This record gives sequence, structure tokens and C-alpha cells, in this order.
Amino acid sequence: MSSDADAAGTDDARPAEAPGDLDREAKADRIRELLATEGDAVAANTRGFNEGRYESTARLDGYEALKDEARAIKEDAIERLPALIDEVTETVEANGGTVYLADDAADANRYVREVAAERGAERAVKSKSMTSEEIEVNDALAEDGVEVVETDLGEWVLQLAEEEPSHIVAPAIHKSREAIAELFAERFDPDDPPETAEELTMFARERLGELIEDADLGMTGANFIAADSGTMLLVTSEGNARKTVTATDTHVAVAGVEKLVPTVEDFSPFVELIGRSGTGQDVTSYISTLTPPVDSPVPDFAADEEPLADGSESDREFHLVLIDNGRLAMRDDETLKETLYCIRCSACSNACGNFQSVGGHAFGGETYSGGIATGWEAGIEGLDTAAEFNDLCTGCSRCVPACPVGIDIPWINTAVRDRINRGEADPSQLDWAFEELVPDEEPGGLDLGTRLVGNYATLAKWGHKTAPVANRLANVSPLRAVAERVAGIDRRRDLPAFARESLVEWFETRGGPAVPADEATREAVVYPDTATNYVDVARGKATVRALEALGVRVLVPDLPGSGRPPLSQGMVATAESAAEDLYAGLAPHLDAGRDVVVIEPSDLATFRREYERFLPADSHERLAAASYDAMEYVFGLLEHGADPAALRAPSEGTGPVASGKRLAYHPHCQARTVEVGEYATATFERLGYDVRVSDTECCGMAGSFGYKTDYYELSVDVGEPLVEQFGGTDRTVVAAGTSCTEQLDDLLEASPLHPIEVIAPRE
Repeated sequence: MSSDADAAGTDDARPAEAPGDLDREAKADRIRELLATEGDAVAANTRGFNEGRYESTARLDGYEALKDEARAIKEDAIERLPALIDEVTETVEANGGTVYLADDAADANRYVREVAAERGAERAVKSKSMTSEEIEVNDALAEDGVEVVETDLGEWVLQLAEEEPSHIVAPAIHKSREAIAELFAERFDPDDPPETAEELTMFARERLGELIEDADLGMTGANFIAADSGTMLLVTSEGNARKTVTATDTHVAVAGVEKLVPTVEDFSPFVELIGRSGTGQDVTSYISTLTPPVDSPVPDFAADEEPLADGSESDREFHLVLIDNGRLAMRDDETLKETLYCIRCSACSNACGNFQSVGGHAFGGETYSGGIATGWEAGIEGLDTAAEFNDLCTGCSRCVPACPVGIDIPWINTAVRDRINRGEADPSQLDWAFEELVPDEEPGGLDLGTRLVGNYATLAKWGHKTAPVANRLANVSPLRAVAERVAGIDRRRDLPAFARESLVEWFETRGGPAVPADEATREAVVYPDTATNYVDVARGKATVRALEALGVRVLVPDLPGSGRPPLSQGMVATAESAAEDLYAGLAPHLDAGRDVVVIEPSDLATFRREYERFLPADSHERLAAASYDAMEYVFGLLEHGADPAALRAPSEGTGPVASGKRLAYHPHCQARTVEVGEYATATFERLGYDVRVSDTECCGMAGSFGYKTDYYELSVDVGEPLVEQFGGTDRTVVAAGTSCTEQLDDLLEASPLHPIEVIAPRE
């Protein structure tokens, strides 16, 4: 990217640009390139894997319990890791093998090179191993003249193409069948070039078979290693791991120390989960358990007609290279520790809207890609590497239910982002004017764009107080150009218009609660989140009307922001301070037994998920238990006897569609994660609406993400499946999240309604 950035700054006709401008431009150029060259193939494959995961896990009895079991095994193993390292060393050496604990990549490569030299190896064959990619063992062996051949089809294709993997499980996911056919034709010039998938596979099989026959050393990774027996579990889609092990007399297994589990019995839940999570297969093609070194003869391919001699002596060697390379330090890091639970299934990548569009060549670091890559790269390579792609995680949280061991990947990304912010910020720089305007808990000198977005609650309050002047100025071309240059806010996005009268002001002006306390079925606080209070006041008013129609006494107190914007920017201290302030404001209402109704799904997700890290356990549990999504709350009222006739029926119309009965509904990504997105659908159907629900994980706007100039094209691309599903629809478009409505408004040229606006009685 540096060459692109340098070139971008050589045009004398352009004004001088700051380094941040060049970085943004180079990053945007790279993303545009990947969208054009790899995006279609990555999208088709990852979305196919993701659909397969849904289908396969739905057929699995006790799926959530199995995930809990797998999580518990990993937690226990990482807690006992030093003892397990000692145990596996003892058991493997008792079996006749050798164990080497490598401090880092250089140490591991030195040992592997020594083994190859001692065995006089001229060719090594490898079965796919992310850990060997991490230490770059191929390059190390090549320095000694050892030819290294990848035997898994995808890895071999990339080796021929001299490219890096773009996916943890399917490394060549970005390459189309046509591209692979062209590559084979170019490299091998066959008389009858293979074209179909079957022909390409058979061509590769023949070539690799010949290379394996003449190999001297075989290398594999390991999905899991049982410490009590030294048994390795290899889960693959091809049989080349078995060939690599059996066809050579020296087997070197390279694995991170986190692959250790106590016993073979602990393999069981992972066998059930890993294929389903990664590729949507109930069971992967090959599940191998090996307790090396095995006592079997090495085949003589030159005498392939002779049977293997029964009981003949074998000259096999086995070396288990366990690699630390930052992992033991990660184990002691409360933020990065969860990364070690990862089983490398790639479910987080497949479920991620941004990854589906650009793949691991953008959304990844030196080795690892996808949502979990931030944790791995921060722990192994450092914050500089993680910073190159960390902000591609928008915190949409769709990876959380996808992860078979329940890793809170968005939190790892947020916490690492906080460290990156603090590393880049210079506390000696004090932006005095800005600090006075939007004071926060972050160090002086923090990137202006980050600080601007992170303090959106304060800016929205100022925008509301100065509306309509602020609204007119916000979209003036020269000012938009400055905002794009200084803060990276893309001028192609319309900025939200601030309301002259906030929701809190409207509620006070109209006289407060309309339902007398002695007539109310329940009492609830409608939380005036920043977007509802200062921008989309209509949905707030609709929520009040709907709840009052169902007999609820409603209050709309003046409360601070939830801390979601600073959290999205990695401003953790500011988010924690906001959580404490908001809880203090809500505590009297909780004491009074009032429910908390939340209109913006991302705020509800913050209450239920992230506040667990910011508030005392009893405070978090209290708030989470009392907080409801607006449509979840309405559904609950109807379930407990409220009269549905009090709400708006389809025949009355809902907006631009004359009949008002047909709806196109896109559930918010975080609402799906906290399992409240379905309540809108259920309520609509109960009232007689015809609902078509989108199957897109995330719309791509993701709060401030879609406003950023370096990610504008990516944001739009992520939203394209919604255009395919809802474009040109005659249905009323409905979406709960502020970001979703903005994205759908742009993509569909519609004016989406919040679900509560569809069913609320008219004013």
C-alpha cells in the first residue's frame, strides 16, 4: 500500500495531504480492487458456507449444549496449559517420539530445518496448517534447498499462483474455477487442459500423487492433541494429511500450544462442531486420529506391486513442534485469552458481511483472517499488524452465535482498537477547543475522526440545539469536503437531519404520561437513545402511542447516551463512563419497578452484552432483565392479554403502499444476536400483515462505518443482497436500526419505517 500512497501524493496540482489521508486513500483503493477482482467468488462461497451452517446445525440435537461443552473444554485446557505441555511431552516421548517447545517462529523453524537436514530431506510435503503459515516454515526450508509442496488442493493452487490464503478453511476461496483452469494451463501446458471442477481435481490429484511418492519428510498441523496419549486429531476435506503421514518416514507436526486438550474423549464435541461451523458439513470427509510414531512400514513406491511386509521394521520418526510465539502471553492477557479458544473453523468469517465482500486479503493480517484475526495478530504479530484491518470489524456481532465456542469476537476487536487508539494518541497533544466541545475519557491527540464519531451523543445534542442552521450547514459542499478530508466522513452520504424538538421535549410539552397510574397495566420508561431523541423523533412518538394504546403508563426521562458510539470506536473508557452514568439515571426507575423499553437495537444489545463488562454483576443483571426491545415488549403485552385491536391493522395502511398489508422487513444484526429480531415478525403476523424477512446478516451501514470514505464502496457492496431481495418491491420497507434505515433509504430509494411506526395508532 505504501507505493500507492506515495504515488497518490506526487501530483503537484493537489494540495498537500496528511499521512492519514494517504492511508485512507490507499486502503480505499485496495478495497475497491478486491471488490472488483475477488469479491464475487468470496461472496458466493462464504454465503454458501454460512447457509450450510444454519442448515447443518439445525439438524443437530443439543447444538447449544454442545457449544457449551466445547467452550468448557477449551477454558479448562487453557487454564491448565503448562501442565498439559508437560504431560504431552512425557507421553509422546514415552511413545518414541520427540517434543520440542518453540519460543517463537525462528526457534520453530530452526528445529524443523535441523530435522530435515538430519534426514537428508530434499522434498517435504505438507498438509494444510495455519500454524506453519504463521511461522513461514516453507521459506525457512527453501533456504536450505528443501522443496516444500503443499498437498491440499487450495494451498497448492495458491503456491502455484504465489498468493497468500484468503480464508482459514478454504484458502483459495477467492479464486474461481476459470482462474484455476487458466493457472494450470499456464504452469503445466497440458495437452488437454482441464476445465471442469472434476477435471481440475483429478489433474491436481495426479500431480500431487507423484510429488508425495518422492517426498522425504511429511508435515501436518493438528486440530487437537490429547495430552494424556499424544493422539492427534486431523479434520480435513481431503485425504492428503493421511498420505503425508504414511508415505514418508519422518512426520513433523507443527501446532500451537493452544491445540492441547486433556484426553481423546475431549475430541468428541469438536468433531461434531468444526465441519458444521466452517463449511456446513455434518461431518467432514476425513476425520483421522493418529498416535505417532506409528509402527508400520514405509511404502516403497518403486516396488508398488509388492505387498507391505507384515511386521517389517519401520524407520519412522515423529517430531511434535509445539509453538508458543506469543500464546502464553495471550493466556495471561484477559482480553486476548479468549482467542486461544478458537478452533480455526472460519465461522466468524463466513457470517461477517464485510468479509463476505472482500475476503481475507483485506480482512486479515500476516496469517489469520476474519473476525478472530485481530486477536491472533495482536497476540502474535503485534498491534501494528492488527491495526491494518481491525476497523473492518463493525461490531455487528453476527459472528458471536456462529462461533462454536462462544468467543466474544467483537469485544476482542473493540478492546484491541482501544489499545491501538491509545498507542497512536500522543497525551502531550491537547486539542483544547475540541476537548471543551466533546470532553471524553480518552487521551489528548486521539485521531479526530475517531473522537468525532465517538462523541456523537454530544454532537447530536449541539446539532439539535442549533437546528435548522446546523442541518443547512451540514450538507454545504465546502464543509462536506472539509469533513471528508479531516474526519473521513464521505460526502456521498447524506448526514442525518437534527430535530428542532427532541423526544424528551415533546413528551414534556404534551404534559407527560397520558395513562393514569391507577389505570395502567404496567409502567415503562421509553429510553430516548441519541438517534431517537435528536434525529428520528417520529419513531419515539410512535413507541409512546403504541404502549399507551395497550394500557402502559409511559415516561420519557432525560437520560444520557448508552456509550455505543464510543464503544464502536474503541473508546472503552468513555463507553464505560457512559454506562455508569446511564445506569445511575435508570436506577430510580428500576427501583420503582418500571420496565425499560429500547427503540434502537444496538442500544439494547449494549445493555445486555457490553454492560456486563462495565457494571457490577448485580447492576448489569438488573438492567438486562428489565430492558426490552420495543417490539419484544409489544409482543409480550399481547401475549398477556392486551387487545391487539388497539394497534393499527393492515387495512388502515402503513405508508406509501395503498393496501399497507405487505411488508419487507430487515431485522437489525445485533437484534438477531440478542434474539429479539423475531418479535417484530411475530407481532406483524399476529396483526395480519404479510411479512417478507431479509436473510442478509448485516446491511453494511453499521453505525458510522458506512459514513467513512475509505469504506463507502464496501458498505454499499455489503448491502447489495438487500437490493437483490427488496429492490423494486411494492412492499413497505421496515427496519429497526438507525443505520439500517439510512442504508436502505440510499440503496432502495425508500423511506423505511421502524416496526413500531407500522403498528402504532396514528397521531
